Amino acid sequence: MRHNKAINHLGRKSGHRKAMLANMATSLIMHKRIKTTVAKAKALKSYVEPLITKSKEDTTHSRRTVFSYLKNKEAIKELFGVIAPKIADRPGGYTRVLHTGFRLGDGADMALIELVDFNEAALASAKKEAKKSTRRSRAKKAEPKAEAAPAEAPAEAPAEEPKAE
Repeated sequence: MRHNKAINHLGRKSGHRKAMLANMATSLIMHKRIKTTVAKAKALKSYVEPLITKSKEDTTHSRRTVFSYLKNKEAIKELFGVIAPKIADRPGGYTRVLHTGFRLGDGADMALIELVDFNEAALASAKKEAKKSTRRSRAKKAEPKAEAAPAEAPAEAPAEEPKAE
């Protein structure tokens, strides 16, 4: 049973775990997606999402608070300069964990964790899906095309006859 076990310790002491999560969060912020194990991805998600929420308010205090977790100036610049404006209207859920299968060496369950608003392929497919119409309207469009094709053929034939005269 998991009574009173709030976080996954990932088989590490607290100092090692905090350093690992800070490095993974920095990599996620800099590269927008990283590949890791599912357990680490879930732990990273709960670690980095409050930092992203904190970055919405660009104040010295919030920058210093986030810096105390990440300890990387370039990541702070990227987070407050690029990521925060793009996710400003999103109420939460800044990351996505996609399961990718199992690692060959030890069979660990692998995952891809990415920032939601920075996946261009998913954003492009979402726009294409929004433009799709329903089956019902497609069926109605198909019927007028079938009727229009026979009507066009007789209309062209008389148009050619007056030109010949």
